[in-house]
Amino acid sequence: MTILVTKWFGVFLVDERTNKIIKQTLMPADPAETAEKLAQIQRGMILPEEREICKDIPKLYVLDRRQAELGKPLFYDASFIRPGSFGFTDEMMHKTMLGLGKLRTSEPMSADNSLVQAIRNLDDTIATANLLNERLHEWYGMHFPELADLAKDRRYAELVASYGERENIIGELGIDIQSIGSDFRDEDMSAVQDLADTLCRIYDDKKRIEEYIDSIVGDVCPNMCAILGGPLSARMISLAGGLHRLASLPSSTVQLLGAEKAMFRHLKTGKRPPKHGVIYQHPDVHCAPYWQRGNIARALAGKVSIAAKIDAYDGEFRGDELNKEFQARVEDIRRRYPDPPKKKNDQSKRRKKRPNGKKKVPRA
Repeated sequence: MTILVTKWFGVFLVDERTNKIIKQTLMPADPAETAEKLAQIQRGMILPEEREICKDIPKLYVLDRRQAELGKPLFYDASFIRPGSFGFTDEMMHKTMLGLGKLRTSEPMSADNSLVQAIRNLDDTIATANLLNERLHEWYGMHFPELADLAKDRRYAELVASYGERENIIGELGIDIQSIGSDFRDEDMSAVQDLADTLCRIYDDKKRIEEYIDSIVGDVCPNMCAILGGPLSARMISLAGGLHRLASLPSSTVQLLGAEKAMFRHLKTGKRPPKHGVIYQHPDVHCAPYWQRGNIARALAGKVSIAAKIDAYDGEFRGDELNKEFQARVEDIRRRYPDPPKKKNDQSKRRKKRPNGKKKVPRA
């Protein structure tokens, strides 16, 4: 049995029975050239040296799934092949790995990585806005508590930042109301307005980030967008850590992305496992009756998994077709499960009676 082994210092054909090297092609003596070849390996490419060395081998086994088109993947301990046996020193390995690091870090960042960072930036911005919004309501509420019922979120912050005093806001809104709030000193009102102005700018930042995400998500994952829409597609890619990472996950994991805490709680305490994660935000899932959500979420996760694989590997657009198949599956689930399941009676909680109808008398 012949095995293809690729090390940082060369490509080798090894006889599995004798652990002897049949054929070898060493890497260049220049660390920069070797680093470039290692970068190609990390990108998932097959080196010309690998193709050349095994072109006449009828039955070949490989160690790396990257080489699956050359042979069948197999586990094999090739630690006996050491660089020192072929004249490669530790100093050369250091220079090669340093060059490899510089090559990989200087590569252009993929669009899905930018999308992941943008979604996380949006999450941080939303958390900051919520925190400052709560602080503004608590602080300005001492002066004009009734405003919380008249304006929400951004509008609330804009009114405070622009008009300050409650009399000015009442005039702007055109209402007749008597407030029970206390008066603020000028310096207190100035500080509250600064906070409201900061919150308004954060809301502006949030809007710009959302527009940026909408502008790139359609190019990154068009098939996923056809099924999930842009915001939810971006959210799932962020939770998975990237589009290629999402494409490598099974559909059961895709279904539960975002429900990790609930899953760990189930594993630790035995509570009921979650049926869906962030995929619950899809209208066909969260608008469905509770007894249908698990099946619909499972069907949706399967289609999302297929769409992610197509998008990750630049396949043809099949989003509309996948969406039609999903909608047909949803209709089938609704038809097959129109009514909620009947609850099973707990036989262990029933009071058992004696055959003659008499109750069992406890012993003294």
